[in-house]
Amino acid sequence: MADHDKLYRLAIDASGAALARLARAYEADADRRRDLLQQIHIAIWRSLVSFDKRCSLRTWVYRVAHNVAATHVLKRRRARGRLVDLETLETEPGYIDGVAVAIARDSLSRLLDLVRRLKPLDRQIIVLHLEGESAAAIAEVSGLSPANVATKIHRIKRVLRSQFPGGRDHE
Repeated sequence: MADHDKLYRLAIDASGAALARLARAYEADADRRRDLLQQIHIAIWRSLVSFDKRCSLRTWVYRVAHNVAATHVLKRRRARGRLVDLETLETEPGYIDGVAVAIARDSLSRLLDLVRRLKPLDRQIIVLHLEGESAAAIAEVSGLSPANVATKIHRIKRVLRSQFPGGRDHE
């Protein structure tokens, strides 16, 4: 097996489940999500030719995956509706219907729907945060400073929380 293939196998073994969750955060439709995940895998495999180890393999994989997912979202932007920034989402009257919120098993689905509506950079930050990545690791992937990432995480969480009944505007 070529070194390139071994590196791909190593990357997928370490990040495969996270990539599936990332695709789910970016695409609601199951068929499109499978296509997106396939596009991510192809892009990762192709990109490893130029992997120069200036960052960790995990960081490289996340960068490639998020870039593919962001491109996917931008291509589908018109078909899926408009993307919104945090200010817009924060000021919209209850995006989530209060009656539907009563069903606890729908919470994850609603949260993912809100995350999917975010612009790609905000979505990337919150998805990596939900994957347990540190602000420093997210900064390395996103190109932002760790302080900026921490601020954005706090703000995104506050806005998302406010969209649920009983959600607080502060921590």
